[in-house]
Amino acid sequence: MMDFPVELFRGADTPFYYYNLELLRQTLSCIKSSIPASNFKVHYAMKANANPVILEQINDAGLGIDAVSGGEIKAAISAGFDPQKIVFAGVGKTDAEIIYGINTGISAFNVESLPELEVISEIATSLNKTANVAIRVNPNIDAHTHHYITTGLAENKFGINLEQLDSVIEKCNALTGVELIGLHFHIGSQITDNTPFAVLCERINSLQNELEAKGVRLKTINVGGGLGIDYDNPDENPIPDFKSYFEVFSKNLNLRPGQELHFELGRSIVAQCGSLITKVLYVKKGTTKQFAIVDAGMTDLIRPALYQAYHKIDNLSSNGVLEKYDVVGPICESSDVFQEDAVLPQVRRGDLLALRSAGAYGEIMASQYNLRRLPGSIAK
Repeated sequence: MMDFPVELFRGADTPFYYYNLELLRQTLSCIKSSIPASNFKVHYAMKANANPVILEQINDAGLGIDAVSGGEIKAAISAGFDPQKIVFAGVGKTDAEIIYGINTGISAFNVESLPELEVISEIATSLNKTANVAIRVNPNIDAHTHHYITTGLAENKFGINLEQLDSVIEKCNALTGVELIGLHFHIGSQITDNTPFAVLCERINSLQNELEAKGVRLKTINVGGGLGIDYDNPDENPIPDFKSYFEVFSKNLNLRPGQELHFELGRSIVAQCGSLITKVLYVKKGTTKQFAIVDAGMTDLIRPALYQAYHKIDNLSSNGVLEKYDVVGPICESSDVFQEDAVLPQVRRGDLLALRSAGAYGEIMASQYNLRRLPGSIAK
């Protein structure tokens, strides 16, 4: 089990997120040492976690930012990130967000539809500026992940289908106010088999050959993110195999001279450094089950309710005999269950439990449903 500073937790208001900054720094160091070439550029997908302490560490490591809202761009700027290392994605950029991105001088907009491209062009032209754009393409690759986090299939709210790409590029070249600099791809999240990434490389190679035959040359190829983590064994595998991940692209993608390859990693950077710490309120014994009722709920960590996601649970307060518990929260919803039949050392009222691998899509997705307060955080 990760070495948790339990003494630091005493007296803190639960639930809260605990971030192991040493593990985060080790993860960032591993990424930097695994990058095979200087033209491989890693951007952090801020939607995973925007805690200022986390952003500070990521900025210190020299990564860029993948933002999906104007608010994320503002948070990145506040954290000290260079605007020229920020890309702006998302299917529903508002006019105000586009204006802010252009005026801030971000690196590029990842464009997800023809109407969006036209609006960016119109706004940039009105500001007497030119916005760099990369067209997001759906390569029609099934990454075999949960259907809520699969994004690279042909018909999807994200991106442009391959059959529409030629007409969108033709339109882009005819518009004032925008300059096409690249293509953007993202096939899904929590991908633990590198095979889909190799297939993506093949699709990109073929597509680049076709485009170059038509005189289209690109400065950047953005392959998104999606690299998964080990939710089952966070202690055995606290850092993903970044070396193998980058090697897939190094060996299979035919980049052109001077072309940059961009990545947008989120979960794989921050998930394992974060845990949700919660206190046991009651142990309720039923006829065939017993319940550990905790003070954290789906408002603090929604992934189990939303995705049926698994988070390993550790009892930080007990080394007793192992027993089975349904670990549940206090929210007035039947889906407010963190884990059924969790095998834990005997649980008592007041015990501290850690829901592991919660550094990504945990704190950032918290809500105040039932008028609950948002969880705090402790970093060490």
